[in-house]
Amino acid sequence: MAAEIVNPRSDSATDSVLDSATGSVPDSATGSALSGGTDGSTPEEPFDPAFALHRGGKMAIQATVPVRDRDDLSLAYTPGVAKVCSAIAENPELVHDYTWKSQVVAVVTDGTAVLGLGDIGPEASLPVMEGKAILFKQFGGVDAVPLALATTDTDEIIETVVRLAPSFGGINLEDIAAPRCFEIERKLQERLDIPVFHDDQHGTAVVTLAALRNAAKLTGRTLGDLRAVISGAGAAGVAIAKFLLEAGIGDVAVADRKGIVSPDREDLTDVKRELAAITNRAGLSGSLESALAGADVFIGVSGGTVPETAVASMAPGAFVFAMANPNPEVHPDIAHRHAAVVATGRSDYPNQINNVLAFPGIFAGALQVRASRITEGMKIAAANALADVVGDELAAAYVIPSPFDERVAPAVTAAVAAAARAEGVARR
Repeated sequence: MAAEIVNPRSDSATDSVLDSATGSVPDSATGSALSGGTDGSTPEEPFDPAFALHRGGKMAIQATVPVRDRDDLSLAYTPGVAKVCSAIAENPELVHDYTWKSQVVAVVTDGTAVLGLGDIGPEASLPVMEGKAILFKQFGGVDAVPLALATTDTDEIIETVVRLAPSFGGINLEDIAAPRCFEIERKLQERLDIPVFHDDQHGTAVVTLAALRNAAKLTGRTLGDLRAVISGAGAAGVAIAKFLLEAGIGDVAVADRKGIVSPDREDLTDVKRELAAITNRAGLSGSLESALAGADVFIGVSGGTVPETAVASMAPGAFVFAMANPNPEVHPDIAHRHAAVVATGRSDYPNQINNVLAFPGIFAGALQVRASRITEGMKIAAANALADVVGDELAAAYVIPSPFDERVAPAVTAAVAAAARAEGVARR
């Protein structure tokens, strides 16, 4: 079977999902608004395309083989299926050849950090998880199943995913709040022999690195020439900082609500203490704004607003990647007054830092070679491939390709598969 993008109200459901992402939710989203007409409207409420598109969900399951008669039934189910089951019991590796296991990913959440909505619970997270699943299919050709878990206990989540893992070729963790997300991913990686990937961390980091590489190239610099300041020490901020260091950036400091994460602070969590030990080689302390003075790069993954005076204090030819959505930490109009390259998380401005550029191709490449895990080298290969798609078209308004660029997924898939083989984690 395959997870197919099916929506009886649209001939191009995925495009509609992306285009209607800004549709507003009616104030009376519970009760009468959901029991009205097929378009999600009621006599009291205007038509809302988001509700209209989501009615009945955004996914369905479709068989890949016919069951038209008795012969088909005997092959697809009993008695034919028993032969395949027996063969797999004797040689478990055959499960990859005779089931969909190697082509399907579980999209797992506990609903605690959903988009900008926060802790809204597993049921309310399902529309996002369904959306993630259809993006896997649309942009990477990967089947995905949304799984919203009714627990926020770290150990329970780990045990649940471990018990579900035999059905899947990979695990995509999604919208799980920090700092629990770090422990959950680490322990699942230790216990499973399939790729485990927390997209909020690594997808964001991969796309950020790709855009930063091209921005540096455009301005005649290398990553090693750059000092970056990251606003936000949650899942994305921590992952971006570590990934940029792995890729060779000159220096990076991370700020949370209380200022720069540094060893002299006594209020740090274990994750932030680890971060403080490997970042901020310049020894900065104090506020985010003070750290931006002379900085080459601002990366925002926290929300809030950065004063224009702080942006103006950055080094000449600076880059501003203000990725909070829908309200960037620095409005693009302000950023353009002071920066050479500006990127956001929004689709209505150039240089959108969008995770869909990374995760479908990363998983497609990993599944293609039956990788046992996703390594740092595979992620760096994905970032390099993504940056290379831009090629000779590189410009200040084009340091990262569009999610709809058909070159993206094949390039990332091939690079990740090759890196997996080079690093010895590929099994075919």
